[in-house]
Amino acid sequence: MFVDHPEEVPDTAVSAVAALDEPTRRRLYDHVVRQPGPVSRDDAAAALGLARQTAAFHLDRLADESLLDVVYERRSGRTGPGAGRPAKLYKRSTTQVTVSLPERHYELAGRLLAQAVEEAEATGEPVRAVLHRKAHDLGAQLAGQGGTTVLGLLERYGFEPRSDGAAIVLGNCPFHTLAREHTETVCGMNLHLLRGALQGLDESGLQACLAPSPGYCCVRLEPASAPARGNPDSAQGVFPGGRDGSAARPPGDGDQHE
Repeated sequence: MFVDHPEEVPDTAVSAVAALDEPTRRRLYDHVVRQPGPVSRDDAAAALGLARQTAAFHLDRLADESLLDVVYERRSGRTGPGAGRPAKLYKRSTTQVTVSLPERHYELAGRLLAQAVEEAEATGEPVRAVLHRKAHDLGAQLAGQGGTTVLGLLERYGFEPRSDGAAIVLGNCPFHTLAREHTETVCGMNLHLLRGALQGLDESGLQACLAPSPGYCCVRLEPASAPARGNPDSAQGVFPGGRDGSAARPPGDGDQHE
């Protein structure tokens, strides 16, 4: 099962993207990733008309930011004594750098949806039932990483939790665009994801329920003693009028909801 670690990503990802704001560094990055093989400092400097020292400085900065990988090869093809030192070469990094503000986790949603479709095709079980089970299991797994609270876990995965009396509302939907276009599917998935997280944290004082409201994720954490809202198994019927619980209208780009 896929486990993400977004708390490790934002600062390093922002730093990596910021590194590309320097024009010479961006030119070097674009040059390296367009080449069919690793590129040396000398090759890069000659291709872009730069001093070797300048090219080396910027290439090493790109490597430090995990935007490029460093490999060492002997370009002469010789081996053994007298073959010389291997050259330091640069190539596209295998690390994927993504920055999203507000925070989004579409890869997590995509993996869950793909797993659900594949298992449903193999077993004949309804896709939605598989999706809900997979989401619940993933939520429990994420909670099982340890060393966190409900608020800490929600912050880690970009939900922007806020207290609303004894309840917790979520100021951001990590699956925002998908939720706007496939509301019932994605909101149901998210509902079961958070139910699994609560179970994994052994948090019996809260329950996840569907309670759409303009500007918020439509999953809300209510005190366990409060009556559960909405259909317990899907998002069907919980959006009177508009998808976000408001009057019927196309949701604006600034709306954040499931």
